[in-house]
Amino acid sequence: MAETARHSEPRYGNRPTMKDVAARAGVGLKTVSRVVNSEPGVTPDTERRVQEAIEALGFRRNDSARVLRKGRTASIGLVLEDLADPFYGPLSRAVEEVARAHGALLINGSSAEDPEREQELVLALCARRVDGLIVIPAGDDHRYLEPEIRAGVATVFVDRPAGLIDADTVLCDSFGGAREGVAHLIAHGHRRIGFIGDQPHIHTATERLRGYRAALADAGTEAGDAWVSLGPTDPARVRAAAERMLSGPEPVTAIFAGNNRVTVTVVRVLAELERRVALVGFDDIELADLLGITVVSQDAAAAGRTAAEHLFRRLDGAGHAPARVELPTRLVPRGSGELPPA
Repeated sequence: MAETARHSEPRYGNRPTMKDVAARAGVGLKTVSRVVNSEPGVTPDTERRVQEAIEALGFRRNDSARVLRKGRTASIGLVLEDLADPFYGPLSRAVEEVARAHGALLINGSSAEDPEREQELVLALCARRVDGLIVIPAGDDHRYLEPEIRAGVATVFVDRPAGLIDADTVLCDSFGGAREGVAHLIAHGHRRIGFIGDQPHIHTATERLRGYRAALADAGTEAGDAWVSLGPTDPARVRAAAERMLSGPEPVTAIFAGNNRVTVTVVRVLAELERRVALVGFDDIELADLLGITVVSQDAAAAGRTAAEHLFRRLDGAGHAPARVELPTRLVPRGSGELPPA
């Protein structure tokens, strides 16, 4: 019976309190508070008893209540497009390292490229009183954030600009990077170059398409309608676009892939078709060095670090106008982008 009663006690949700620690150590609440917060005025013997009680009970200080009294929660939110995307791994890690250096906790979530989910996540983080936000936007209207920003929630947008509000923004040079990547293909003799990119409402997709068109214009040519495909980056859609461009009487001799997910699918298509087609991808991908894939590389870690540093400068009181930082990209030749037309 005693065994049954013992196992029927709730295991979760009953955290020990300072009152429990004080009772076990035989001291007052104020004494426990002093020990927990490393304040003076406690004898070594009393401190030892309190620490033993803390360890025995598994007590943890309630930092949320403590920091709220100080007006800051020592936490920031990060809203990404997709945590599974390799681009966001180093970006998130860099944000976390900067947050850690400032004694802050990072809370993140994925919008899944859904504007409503983005807004829901952002406002949920604000409701939890994060001090600041770093957002990779899915939507193009961020006026819902204006009350939060006025209330003091520092906000920085990364990879894509905010919509309809002024805010700190950190971008990579999508236009310049795409222009350089396509110019590289042109320099190796290509004129029929396909472009497969992300959905047209996404800032980076339109900027890379703009860079692609600019490079062709620089060479005195322009893209045929059949050479350009924008849309979701799921493998089926990308595969269909690539196969269409590579067929017919005048197939493309090169493809510029608009992001890492597109590049991966195009590599698979080319391997299956055993076609000698040049390829340059925007974003690096895992094993690209071993596979010989030429890419336009953007520094995701630098983007995350720069955004986080801007955020903490705002939290420290920086009052300048919203800044826009554009980080450079880098062409990395590895072989696939240097193939001449077949």
